[in-house]
Amino acid sequence: MQTKKLIPVNDFCINHDIDASFIHSLQNTGLIELTTLKENCFFDAKQLQQLEKMVCFYYELDINVEGIDSISHLLERIESLQDEIVALKNRLRFYEPI
Repeated sequence: MQTKKLIPVNDFCINHDIDASFIHSLQNTGLIELTTLKENCFFDAKQLQQLEKMVCFYYELDINVEGIDSISHLLERIESLQDEIVALKNRLRFYEPI
């Protein structure tokens, strides 16, 4: 059984000098998942890189949460299309002469 590595929201907010309400607004829009244990909120360490990008979008580029949602969707779509291109290229190599 694999255990999740959880990061406390409060620690993340203190280290990045941001308001915890921003993290909760991301949760409300479904951009991140939070886990509540003993009245403390945590997020999975796998979401750390994505969450740091969202903090940059919001605080440095002044993009609202709805804009971050749109950007995240488009970035996921691009990644999916890139994976599909790689798979198609690999299939095409099968038919190339040696």
